[in-house]
Amino acid sequence: MQLTGRIAPDNLMTLEAYARWRKQHKPEVIAHRKLRSVALGEHVTVQFESELTMRYQIQEMLRLEKIFEEEDIQAEIDTYTPLVPDGGNWKSTMLIEYPDVNERQRELARLIGVEDRMFVEVEGHPRVYAIADEDLERENEEKTSAVHFLRFELTGPMRDAVKAGAGVKLGCDHTNYPAHVAVGPETLASLAGDLK
Repeated sequence: MQLTGRIAPDNLMTLEAYARWRKQHKPEVIAHRKLRSVALGEHVTVQFESELTMRYQIQEMLRLEKIFEEEDIQAEIDTYTPLVPDGGNWKSTMLIEYPDVNERQRELARLIGVEDRMFVEVEGHPRVYAIADEDLERENEEKTSAVHFLRFELTGPMRDAVKAGAGVKLGCDHTNYPAHVAVGPETLASLAGDLK
């Protein structure tokens, strides 16, 4: 899978080529996703996306749905490319996970607005709160969604600090889910590669 900085129909693999590539490279993509996944407390996971994770997602959708029509391929690209970081930000999928369905319903009701209270904090700089769910609203008056899409916009000095080795915290200051964690060095090194 070739990373080009721009996902387009002409640089995706055919279904046949992807099937061959997938057999050999799926473990690498899983390892990349795991590296860029940060647990925040017991019930929230933030998966920082990349061109690789989104290319893989698009190729998987094309494979699973057997999509080969040009307009349908473009629709998949249009759905997933907004989650590719653009050099000035980190983009992520936030998953709220409660295995028990009753507990999940109760907690999602208590966590309304949690996506807007997610932040990253680059050492020596103020917190940057997530811009959440730009594609569509994912909560209502009764509960929040178990899945949110987050964008963290970083200033030039923040990006420079990360690339120079500054520590980064991921956190949430929602009343019902206060948590923060230092992003591990391997994960941070991968995330630094997203920044220009």
